[in-house]
Amino acid sequence: LNICVLMKNKIHKYDFLIVGAGLIGSIAAFALYKNNFKVLVIDKEKIIPTDERTLAVNANSKDFLCNLGIWADLKSKPQPINKIVIKDYINTSPLIFEDTFEAMGNVILNSELLKIVREKLEVSKILKTNIDINLDSLLPNKTTMINKKNYSFKKIIISVGKNNNLSTSHGSIKFDQGHNSYVGFFKHSENHNNYAYEIFNPNGPLAVLPAPSNNKKKSTFIYSTKNKISFSQIQSLINKNFKHTHGQLYFEKSIFKFPITPHLTKNNQDFIYIGDSLKSIHPVAGQGWNLGIKDIQKLIELSKNYPLDFVKFNSIYYSNRISESALYLSFTSFLNFLYENKNPTNKRVIKAGYSALKYFKFIRILFIRQAMGRSNLI
Repeated sequence: LNICVLMKNKIHKYDFLIVGAGLIGSIAAFALYKNNFKVLVIDKEKIIPTDERTLAVNANSKDFLCNLGIWADLKSKPQPINKIVIKDYINTSPLIFEDTFEAMGNVILNSELLKIVREKLEVSKILKTNIDINLDSLLPNKTTMINKKNYSFKKIIISVGKNNNLSTSHGSIKFDQGHNSYVGFFKHSENHNNYAYEIFNPNGPLAVLPAPSNNKKKSTFIYSTKNKISFSQIQSLINKNFKHTHGQLYFEKSIFKFPITPHLTKNNQDFIYIGDSLKSIHPVAGQGWNLGIKDIQKLIELSKNYPLDFVKFNSIYYSNRISESALYLSFTSFLNFLYENKNPTNKRVIKAGYSALKYFKFIRILFIRQAMGRSNLI
């Protein structure tokens, strides 16, 4: 009887609890586990959500996934991004960026990567699903009951995405400007040559990336705008800009609409936010997911350098990650403002920035290194 009472009252002590087994949450859990921390990750859903989007994985993020032993498990063929071509409706010639020594990034399928990581979590026995926990009841080093067992966690990581129902104590500063992104795929008769494109149109930016395929004749697009638009109008826009480079275009029937809600989460000493729970930025920069990987890298770095009960641990993490996120959010918001508000002053600013990237080598190198994740803004 005494043994039964002891077992019932036993507290299972862990280093980290991660709430949310989406892509960033799952990768964070596996990375911490690989670094010999005791981790538990929970999610309210058992079934992995289907996500038809692709990920533009920069060079830094690819290295990180390779070191975790994840990249080699990808079955669909990642498509390297060897060049990035930027065009707009103001300047006459494009900006072209490339690195001499390696691809600037790779395009992979979101759903495939999530499936691989979730399987690794299950094999490691650190994932529990069908757990719908009240975040307001969680505190570090406080006994928490999960599936009729008592747990205590030194650190609690929140990775529940940007469309969450966090209370005001977990509030965020939102910068919603009414934009939506439209995502889809198309096949084409000509080789995409592993080029990625960003075209600034009067009503919003259009990105076209090489999609995973065996014959280099499939691409994905993301068009962002605050205007109402039909699929046929998006098709016409893509045809207008890419028929001369990609040949005959054949669009898949499905197109997916996602609201763009940039935000920055306020600091909370009890929790560590990662990925979209910490911040969300406009996809014009193509760096949102890669910033999530940098969140994980900073978390691991701090966990190795400081004890988890160090009083300033969360503050150091937050100040570093929110600073870079705020810079990206400011940059993408300012860029959209310049292109959406057509006036002579904005036009002059755009031309000046364009010329700097085109004619000043050190600025071009800085831009390329930042896009690849090889340098840090902070």
